[in-house]
Amino acid sequence: MTINVDDIFPENNFFQMTESGPQIIKSSELFGDKKVLLVGVPGAFTPTCSEEHLPGYAKSMEAFKQKGVDKVIFVTPNDPFVVKSWSKGFEESGIEFISDGNGEFRKKSGFEIDLSSAGLGKRFTRFAILVENGIVKKIFNEGSPGLNISKAENVLTEI
Repeated sequence: MTINVDDIFPENNFFQMTESGPQIIKSSELFGDKKVLLVGVPGAFTPTCSEEHLPGYAKSMEAFKQKGVDKVIFVTPNDPFVVKSWSKGFEESGIEFISDGNGEFRKKSGFEIDLSSAGLGKRFTRFAILVENGIVKKIFNEGSPGLNISKAENVLTEI
């Protein structure tokens, strides 16, 4: 399956770290009744994700809010403990972080790349998905390890 524009965002369990440990958070809770930008990255702490992709969104949060985006959420295929560590330093940005550690969304979304040659296994491509009230409105999918289509500056001009 591949997610397309005008699709209902698929029901999915993500994980989010809380004070009591990892907790399941359903996609319907994340995307219902709001305008959300979901940004997917191949991995926490990877150079492009950590040094370019994430910081671009952190710097642009106010501009996204001005465009009516209620939340920006980063999702990685890493476990929730790694995602929590990766999020440190970005708490003030307003970005939320979730884990797809079981690969449930990766498999459903079609935004998958095999990075086994680099020891990473199957991961997300870099992408951003604009979801309004549970409906996919825009998709910015790199389709490869690069960073162009889904970087904050480009997404801002298209929403």
